[in-house]
Amino acid sequence: MTRTAADTANRSSLEESVHGLTFAGILRSEWIKLRSLRSTVWSFSIMFVLQIGLGVLMAFTLPTSNDSASGMVNPFAMDDPMVVVTTVTAGLALGQLIIAVLGVLVISGEYSTGQIRSTFTAVPTRLPALWAKSIVFAVVTFVVSVLSMLLTFVVTLPILASRDISVSLLDEAVWPAIVGAAAYLSFLGVISLGLGAIIRSTAGGIASSLGLILVVPVILVVIPVTWVQDLANWLPSTAGGQLYRDLGVFEVWQAQLIMLGWVALFLGIAALLLKRRDA
Repeated sequence: MTRTAADTANRSSLEESVHGLTFAGILRSEWIKLRSLRSTVWSFSIMFVLQIGLGVLMAFTLPTSNDSASGMVNPFAMDDPMVVVTTVTAGLALGQLIIAVLGVLVISGEYSTGQIRSTFTAVPTRLPALWAKSIVFAVVTFVVSVLSMLLTFVVTLPILASRDISVSLLDEAVWPAIVGAAAYLSFLGVISLGLGAIIRSTAGGIASSLGLILVVPVILVVIPVTWVQDLANWLPSTAGGQLYRDLGVFEVWQAQLIMLGWVALFLGIAALLLKRRDA
C-alpha cells in the first residue's frame, strides 16, 4: 500500500470513528476525564470535610428555642427545623468557592495542557463536548453535594438530639433545603465552567467567578441607589441562596429561572466563542 493510500485509509478510519461518536459516548468520555483529575478528587474531598466540620460546629453553637426554656428571651433563637437546615448547609459558604474554582478548572485545564485539541478532534462540532462537560459536572456536583449534606445530617443528629432537637430528614423544611442547596452548587459550577470556557485562563476564570460571587454583591449593596441595590438580588449568590433558605426576595421557582438565566448567558457566550475561536 502506498503512503497516499495509507493516509487516505487513516483519514477514513478517523472520520468513521468521529461520525460514529454518540452523545452518550461524549458524556462517558467527559465522566472519565472528570473523575481522573486529581483536582476533582481533592476539591470534593475538601468540600466533604468542610461540610461536616462546619455542620458539627454549628450544631454545638447555634442558639435554639429550647435555650430560652428557662424564661430568658433569646432574640436569636431558632426553631428546630431551622437549626437543622442551618446545620446541614453550613458548609455552603466555603463549598460554593470550591465548586466555583473546580468549575473553571474543568475546562481551563484542558486549554492549558492542550488536551482541548484532542477533545475537538473527537468532537469536531465542539458544542456537544461543552454540553456534555456541563451536564456531567452539574450531575456529579449535585450528587456529591447531597451526599455531603446527608452525611452531615447523620453526624450532627446525636448532637442535636442532646439539645432536645428532633427533626426528621423528610421534614418539609429540611429535605427541600438539601436539594435546593445542591442545586445551587450545581448551577454555580456550570456558571463557573462557562466563565472558564469564555476566558480560557485558569487565573482569569477563577478571578471572574469568585468576583461574581464575592465582590460584585458587596459593590452593589454599598452603592446608595435603590435600583442598584435591587440588582444584587438577581446575582447568583443571592438568587441561588433562595433555593435553600427563605430570604423573602423570590419564590423558589423564580430563583430557579434566574439561575437558569445565568447558566444560559455564560454557556451561550461560551458556545458562540467556541465556534468562532481556534482551540
